[in-house]
Amino acid sequence: MTALPIIETQEGEVSAYIPTNVISITDGQIYLQSNLFASGNRPAVDVGISVSRVGSAAQIKAMKQVAGKMKLELAQFRDLEAFAQLGTELDPATQAQLDRGNRIVQMLKQPVSSPFPVEEQVVEIFAVTRGFMDKIPVPKVQQYGKYLLTTIKEQHSEVLEAIRKEKKISDEEKLGEVLSAIAEEFLRKH
Repeated sequence: MTALPIIETQEGEVSAYIPTNVISITDGQIYLQSNLFASGNRPAVDVGISVSRVGSAAQIKAMKQVAGKMKLELAQFRDLEAFAQLGTELDPATQAQLDRGNRIVQMLKQPVSSPFPVEEQVVEIFAVTRGFMDKIPVPKVQQYGKYLLTTIKEQHSEVLEAIRKEKKISDEEKLGEVLSAIAEEFLRKH
């Protein structure tokens, strides 16, 4: 039996009463935020408070290698983003963390009905969370994502093939070298 209860909280207040019997029949909760939706993030999932009982058990090892770091960075970004709106001056490390969070958000956007193979998702997430997109201007992240995947398919298909076959990132150093070269090439051209 599949249960998909949908509950609207009052004014987005997640600490509001949610019946425990509803929670007990689900394998987790996905919290959607209207402010994320309004800013163009779809699906507007708040990764900081969403939970899953299945979680990484349904993921291949390669995705586990990159997803945990991304989830943490995205949750920290949301907290810092709220703090930054207070108008306080930010130190360079905090600004860099905000910039990376913005890159993650931009990288996660994709056209409707355009699924990506898991190995391509892994490469993009690895690139953005390990700093290989840090020099890419935030407004160009989506353009770079397309360039990255096109280039890696045309010139380094063995990287994607290894992830697809082994279901893990077995040579992070090689992947890093490839990603560095592609980012440098993109910056020279754009």
